[in-house]
This record gives sequence, structure tokens and C-alpha cells, in this order.
Amino acid sequence: MKTVRIGHVTPSSNIWLEPLTYAMNRPFDGRVTHHFSRIRVTHLALEGSSEAQFQLEPMLAGARLLADAPIDAIVWNGTSASWRGLENDHMLCDAIRNQTGLTVSTSTIAFYKTFAEFGWTKIGLALPYTSDVAADIAREYGRQGLTVTGRAQLGIRENVGIGAASPDDIRRILREAAAGKPDCIAVVCTNFNATELVEEMEAELGMPIVDSIAITFREALKITDAWAPIAGWGKVLASA
Repeated sequence: MKTVRIGHVTPSSNIWLEPLTYAMNRPFDGRVTHHFSRIRVTHLALEGSSEAQFQLEPMLAGARLLADAPIDAIVWNGTSASWRGLENDHMLCDAIRNQTGLTVSTSTIAFYKTFAEFGWTKIGLALPYTSDVAADIAREYGRQGLTVTGRAQLGIRENVGIGAASPDDIRRILREAAAGKPDCIAVVCTNFNATELVEEMEAELGMPIVDSIAITFREALKITDAWAPIAGWGKVLASA
């Protein structure tokens, strides 16, 4: 059986998505492998220095490095288009595809595909970001035809601080995001370990949680025809 190899372009300051991706991949050991290329991202804010981190050329450079290996697909494992606009990720995918010939997707595209797949239109947002970034995410979701029933955020600007968020802080904003009775809660950030709390908090809150790291993993396997449902990571990953 051919091994499926997936390349991930990811922010340089992330600490969670690689170990969590490896953990979720255990049922696929021997069949799917994951390979990572980093671009410099240290903070998330609505300012020029933050915006500069997500320009096309650094991402293309990371993708080209991955494409030097015999991989089958590339994903941008980052959520910047959640506030910058979905069209940015479609442009990125087109550019990477044109340069590498590979199948390409992103975390934000995975979010919108998941919402459509399950018929979820009312979204609660659980975010590590500052309130202005959170407001832009809510506006972008509205632009994409979704209703944000409420949002909760930790107010963190530096990505290292996001990675250090405590499980109790993550539980708190998940509870706050659930208060508006959404169809699901979206956890938007690939350096935020809500991933290991999804099953626990879905049971407590009685609603599905769409976690960035988990759905990017699922999307990567889906676009390479390698996906099969797995247990232990919540409703979405238990679904075909």
C-alpha cells in the first residue's frame, strides 16, 4: 500500500499542531505521514507587522520546500483567512497548486467545508485572540453567510502566549461561546490546544466543537482520499 505524505505550512511559533497531528494520526500509522515547513509568524493583530507575516511569497517558499519531497498534498495549517478573508486562502491554494502541481487546502477552507457538510449555520466562536481580531472573524463569518451567536476570547496577541493558554482558560471560553445556543462552536487557531478537550467539552455542553487542528488534519486526509473516521477526538473526526 502506498504511503500518503502530507505537507503542512505552519506558523513558526506554533507548538501544538505538530504533536497533536501525530497523535491523531496514530490510527493511520504506516499509511499516512506528515511533514512540516514553517513561516515566520509571532503575533496576531490588525496591524501592518502582523499582516506582513501572511503575504504570499513566504508561504510559497514554505510550500516549495515541502514539494522538494515526494508528497501528495499541501495544507496551510493556519487560520489567518478567518479574519483576512476567505479569498486570500483561495488565492494561496491557486498559487501553490500552480507552482507545485499538488492538491492544496487550508484550515479556513476546512472550517467552511465542515459547516456546510453538517448543515451548521449558527456558530459560537471560542478564540485566543484580541477583541478586534475576534470582531473581524465574526464579520468575515457573516460575509460568508453564517450567523455568529456569540464569541469569547482570551485577548492574547503573541502566539507564544496562545500556545501557553491553560486548559481551564480554554474550557471557560468554550462555555461562554456555548451560551448563545449555536449549532456548533468553532475554535479558531492552530496553536491552541482545545483539541484534547473536544470530547470532554462536547459531552458537557451538548454541542459539537469544530477545532482548527482537528479539522485541518481531517481535511488533509480527505483531499488525499486517506480519511477514515477515528474515535477519541469528537463528533467531527468520528464522522465519515
